[in-house]
Amino acid sequence: MNPVQELHNLLEELIIEAIEACREEGQLDYQQLPDFVIEVPREKGHGDFACNIAMLLAREARMVPRKIAETIVTMINSKSHLQIEKIEVAGPGFINIFLNNSWLYDIPVLVTELEDRYGYNPRIGQRVQVEFVSANPTGNLHMGNARGGAIGDTLANILDRAGYDVQREFYINDAGNQIEIFTDSLETRYLQLNGYDLPFPEDGYAGQDVVETVKRIISHYGKQLLDMSSDERRKILLDYALEEKVKYIRKTLENFGVNYDVWFSEKTLHKTGKIDEVVNYLQEKGYVYEGEDALWFKSTLFGDEKDEVIMRANGIPTYFAADIAYHKDKFERGFDWVINVWGADHHGHVARMKGAMEALGYDPDKLDILLMQLVRLYRGGNIVRMSKRTGTTVSLDELIEEVGRDAARYFFVMRSPDSHLDFDLELAKQQNQENPVYYVQYAHARICSIFRQAEAAGVRMSGIAEIDPSLLQEKEELALLRKIADFPEEICVAARAMAPQRIARYVLELAGLFHSFYNHHRVLHQDQALQNARLLLMYITRITIKNSLDILGVNSPERM
Repeated sequence: MNPVQELHNLLEELIIEAIEACREEGQLDYQQLPDFVIEVPREKGHGDFACNIAMLLAREARMVPRKIAETIVTMINSKSHLQIEKIEVAGPGFINIFLNNSWLYDIPVLVTELEDRYGYNPRIGQRVQVEFVSANPTGNLHMGNARGGAIGDTLANILDRAGYDVQREFYINDAGNQIEIFTDSLETRYLQLNGYDLPFPEDGYAGQDVVETVKRIISHYGKQLLDMSSDERRKILLDYALEEKVKYIRKTLENFGVNYDVWFSEKTLHKTGKIDEVVNYLQEKGYVYEGEDALWFKSTLFGDEKDEVIMRANGIPTYFAADIAYHKDKFERGFDWVINVWGADHHGHVARMKGAMEALGYDPDKLDILLMQLVRLYRGGNIVRMSKRTGTTVSLDELIEEVGRDAARYFFVMRSPDSHLDFDLELAKQQNQENPVYYVQYAHARICSIFRQAEAAGVRMSGIAEIDPSLLQEKEELALLRKIADFPEEICVAARAMAPQRIARYVLELAGLFHSFYNHHRVLHQDQALQNARLLLMYITRITIKNSLDILGVNSPERM
């Protein structure tokens, strides 16, 4: 149940009825009612909701917008509406609607009935796939992978609660040019560690993790791979390393609170011939041409800056060709909406990928690419680039070890994905109100403490039917009720906008409203009826904070 959306629907019906009544009485003249918006104004002084219908109707009704708004408001005021306190006309013709508090007193019953399901919206019968991280299995997970993991998983949680049937997927890049380079690196390290004096490939993977992997291979196989042909040796080296790397990625992401429904191997696209199949199809449809001995996709037809190679002169498909086949496979699996979380360096790939889907006959608007900017780690005002342990880039494992999973996940989603993120390691570890995740978790723990104090004093909250929420009249109490009421709609908006940062901001604001209430009012009160009402308010605030943190993949501690 979404109380704000229900109010929105009620007000929309009310405005339409008033406009139609005005036309019947000859006060307004129009043929078709335009689509209008009812939204929550940014400034509280502009009401609980505002409507722009008067501006949109002005041309057809041949009246100035403000006069139209005044006519509509007069018609609405001619009838009584229990939840409306007043309606005003503002500016050029906005209709500002102020509600009384009666609707807010229904919120505690709703939240207590739903508990951990509060915030969930009805199933809408659409399947959505979120593919994220999909790091090359050639090294450790870095900060970009970490941010992608937090964003992707949080977005999937939001979509689930917004009513979608969600699948999380990891695309294993276990084929293509980067795998050839990885295999070259493994073979060279293997030979070097067995006494061969060989130069390391200039474009090879030179990280210490590759060396450690090869050492484990030697521990397992010894020198026996030296007696094999290069092809046999390379296959064993790669199979061992890929299995190890994928296992590492899976375990690290699980430690980060990210669990996938599907791990999709790029190799399957090559083995099943799906890449050749999609290239041939596009060629038959006239979207592929030959040039410079290679095959090119006409991506400029779909807004790209230049056409893109999909089959090299040596007959090997490009990464783009594999990606087209992979996304075709996604839609063939019946997803209504496909979302990818990519790094901003893939910006140029977006138009050509959507274009390829259109060329294949799919609706390109059903494919969305969420681009995320870089992460910069700071410690004490200084940029941190290198790991203390390995001397290379700081890994996700090390970040979790230093600041904890909760802080890492919250910090990665608290900014919009399209903005650069400066991750302050020292701030993330602080146990004070400067640290946003601590501030929110402390609110939850503080409420739990209130109930422990109540229990110690022999105080128990009465049953919901015996409590009168209308006793909550203080501005801090009403602000909390209103914020809690917003939660289901906030989830829907975050889902539509693919904006996980909205939930991080929402729960931070909710925690702030709680702390403000706590600093101004006592919960355990000599007036038992008021005490019950405030205990109920604390109860539903705790539920909403916890449900918000669950979406973010952050724990809700009862003690701090």
